[in-house]
Amino acid sequence: MKYFLAFMLFTVTNLSAQTDGLMIRIAEIEIDSGYIEEYKTILQEESLASVQLEPGVIAIFPMYQKQYPTQIRILEIYANKAAYESHLKTPHFLKYKSSTLKMVKSLKLV
Repeated sequence: MKYFLAFMLFTVTNLSAQTDGLMIRIAEIEIDSGYIEEYKTILQEESLASVQLEPGVIAIFPMYQKQYPTQIRILEIYANKAAYESHLKTPHFLKYKSSTLKMVKSLKLV
């Protein structure tokens, strides 16, 4: 399947030194079509804050299939499990979760 990269945010600071214990997560999310533009805006804000403010967030790549824009895939790379767990408690992530709860039809974490 061909993917279109919606936007890409990442930091590569010390990436080569952070390869041990990396945690990679893929979120497969289906968004209600009535909320897609609002969702993308909120996701972009959260992704940007995550890579700028959290040293343990190595990369966040939100994307969607061109022909299925409500099918969002997010590739997340963390320095380790502790960085991922810390990310889940940040104000910007909690705001993202509470703001988008009504927009999400399904969520699968891989």
